Amino acid sequence: MNPVPSELGPAAANAANVANVSDVAVSIEGVVKKYHDQTVLRDVSLKIRRGEFLTLLGPSGCGKTTLLNLIAGFAEADSGEVFIEGRPVTSDPPHLRKIGLVFQNYALFPHMTVERNIGYGLRMQGVPTEEAARRIRDAMAMVKLDGLGHRKPRELSGGQQQRVALARALVIQPKVLLLDEPFSALDKSLRGSMQVEIREIQRRLGLTTVFVTHDQGEALAMSDRIAVMSAGVIRQIAPPAELYQRPQDPFVASFLGDVNILPAHYHGKGAGDVQLRLGSGLISLSQERLVHSSHEGERLDVYVRPEHLRLENLHPASVLSGTVVNHVFQGDHINTFVDVDLPMTARQIVTVRSPGLTAMRQWPVGSVAGLALAPEGVSVFSPQP
Repeated sequence: MNPVPSELGPAAANAANVANVSDVAVSIEGVVKKYHDQTVLRDVSLKIRRGEFLTLLGPSGCGKTTLLNLIAGFAEADSGEVFIEGRPVTSDPPHLRKIGLVFQNYALFPHMTVERNIGYGLRMQGVPTEEAARRIRDAMAMVKLDGLGHRKPRELSGGQQQRVALARALVIQPKVLLLDEPFSALDKSLRGSMQVEIREIQRRLGLTTVFVTHDQGEALAMSDRIAVMSAGVIRQIAPPAELYQRPQDPFVASFLGDVNILPAHYHGKGAGDVQLRLGSGLISLSQERLVHSSHEGERLDVYVRPEHLRLENLHPASVLSGTVVNHVFQGDHINTFVDVDLPMTARQIVTVRSPGLTAMRQWPVGSVAGLALAPEGVSVFSPQP
């Protein structure tokens, strides 16, 4: 699947990366949302596949929670339409949309037991008592809450409270599950285990899920596809690996993971490749790494991930060279910071990510090293204003 270049505009981020209409669980078409004089969503279109785990990822204020609220029915679009399983729901209140929602703060009723909290939606739907009791038991077993049905929320840990909120969302057998930053209140180890559990449940049920987060790691770990948002538009929609390896604009490249930005100039075309002058030498890249055509001498920025840079003994063919200024031990890897010699900048520190401790031993602080780039880890864009 090819990501949609942001140059085509917000409408081109049309979630129509889904070919067959019958495969679509949620369709958002040309949605605009304003609060007073501020436009929060700008002509957003998105299609979400049945059974897909799709993440809305972006910085605070980018519009991702507003988009989730439009799907849920807690906000009303100024223009555009929302469809769930082919039916327009733009005018429907939340309780008619068959949506399961897990809030950031869980929103449990403090005076109710676990069982009563989980069964709240079933009571609102008028589900018969015997069927409701069975579904509550099944939901509690699914999220590993057996034996805790008579406790109150204050008697539970954070992870247990989250499980209650999840069970309450699942017990109504929703068409779509919406998760609004549900891990933000959990510590790191518990957050990781809950990510695995929720993803496992979602896969087992084949439940269409929309997940909102600003955490890149969560998005990369959990998603089938990620929609990266900025300033009310979707910049790119693609599977995690594709987003990370082939960002379509500078925002996506910078927001998703760590990246070094190096100044270069366009040098021309070779045999199917393009050549850029970087530092003291030339690098060759496949044409697809350059998202637009360029002319001789044009100033460009090379975006390269730290793990796609390699320290090497300095030699005449080294494209870049610099002085090692620091090593930071990160357990499974070392981040090495190098003051790089670049003619177009006063000073630039780049990060090189290396496995193990070899880099720290071979290139101590103060030593001079060469730098090599892995072409498959490079993206090239015009400089940002």
